[in-house]
Amino acid sequence: MKIQNTFKANVIWGSLGFSLAIIAALLFDTQQTISYLAAAKAFIFSQFSWFYILLSAFFLFFLLFLALGRYGDIKLGSDEEEPEFKLSSWIALLFTSGIGIGIVFLGVAEPLSHFLSPIGEYEKVRTALFFSIFHWSISAWAIYGLIALTIAYFGFRYKLPFSLRSCFYPLLKEKIDGKVGDVIDILGICTTLFGVVATLGYSAIRLAAAFHSMHLLDNSPYLVPLILVSVFIIAILISLQGIANGFRILSELNLGVTFLFMLLVLLFGPTIYLISAFTENIGTYLSGLIRVGFKAYAYDVEHLDWFMDWTVFYWAWWFSWAPGFGIFIARISRGRTLREFIFGVLMVPSLFFVLWFTVFGNGAIWVNEHLAKGALGQAVNNVGSLLFDFLSYLPYSGLTKILALFIIILFFIVTINFGIYTLNNIAIEDKSQVSPRWQSMFWGGLLSAVTFVLYLFGGIEILQSTMLFFLYLLLC
Repeated sequence: MKIQNTFKANVIWGSLGFSLAIIAALLFDTQQTISYLAAAKAFIFSQFSWFYILLSAFFLFFLLFLALGRYGDIKLGSDEEEPEFKLSSWIALLFTSGIGIGIVFLGVAEPLSHFLSPIGEYEKVRTALFFSIFHWSISAWAIYGLIALTIAYFGFRYKLPFSLRSCFYPLLKEKIDGKVGDVIDILGICTTLFGVVATLGYSAIRLAAAFHSMHLLDNSPYLVPLILVSVFIIAILISLQGIANGFRILSELNLGVTFLFMLLVLLFGPTIYLISAFTENIGTYLSGLIRVGFKAYAYDVEHLDWFMDWTVFYWAWWFSWAPGFGIFIARISRGRTLREFIFGVLMVPSLFFVLWFTVFGNGAIWVNEHLAKGALGQAVNNVGSLLFDFLSYLPYSGLTKILALFIIILFFIVTINFGIYTLNNIAIEDKSQVSPRWQSMFWGGLLSAVTFVLYLFGGIEILQSTMLFFLYLLLC
């Protein structure tokens, strides 16, 4: 009996083969493979950091040119097409899938880390908040946005596949339907697969630390695998309900609880100070965006290592996520004008990040200086528990800690669903066909298996290095 599927054979077998070859190399000689990948990362970062800076700036200016000009009224779809999702649902899907679990932990950890680093020597708090917002907001979303817009435009207007190969249509024309297009999609699948895997593995380690810090579970060797199994089962079951039912409802719940959590921390913290800081952070970010957006540290070499470890790494990370997330944004944006799409993708998340980093970043620095007497700063490397340490200094910490844990789990499930949906969308041959439900289970199973194997044999370092390896292939 033949099992029904909608996979494009060359793409699915090529991506599985390539992924297995990399995993085999990692398992065969983990340390040597990691050293090769680390050397490749160091070489590309040192030689091409300027390329990341210029490319992200170009993406941003090009999107603004499209949105503010006569092209802004073009619809993603036919001229009469209405949006597939209402605005609130579209923002929820965009928000929860693109922001991800990392911001929950790093909202406290990153500003505090910058505050304690040499980069914040002058006006420490202002500098710490500026760079935190800079790394996560409009420049990052410009990278996502242009990839997504290209896929959406050629997908809805030219009926091309909703996959990475469509971005190359202006250069390759009909060749994207052949082997060249298959290779591009194979790299897109592998980059998305390992990007999601790296995020899930990293997040599981942090979630385990959160459970331990709240004294809910012992920090045993089985805790991370237990978290992965539990969350993957829930996520796969939700993915079987489809994007309009399961994923959409989950995203709206995630969005609502996240804003409730942020509001409570704002009210329980130094409220007036945070509101004032929010106003200043907007001005500081806007006034410094152009200057720092083009800064490659040619004249500031004493901070070059910091620049490589933070800004360049973030830009590489956003580029690695762009193929998969771009496809997802494209698929949910039918019926929107280019102007709606661009301002939605650029402005809504950016405003959120200014608010989020103000509440948690300014809040954590204030608590560290006024209540904790430096204790939070001493624990800045314990990213998984730092958020909960911060909440301990605020009123009603039991409530906010439970909400934080719930949000982390929701983001975890959303990330898995995003991975399942995007990977399946790249791999299928006929985008008009409805894929059988077993394909969602297949991608969920593959994500869980790869996460388990790489975590057990190499930990977080191997997860990050593997993801970056596929990023380098794409950029080459």
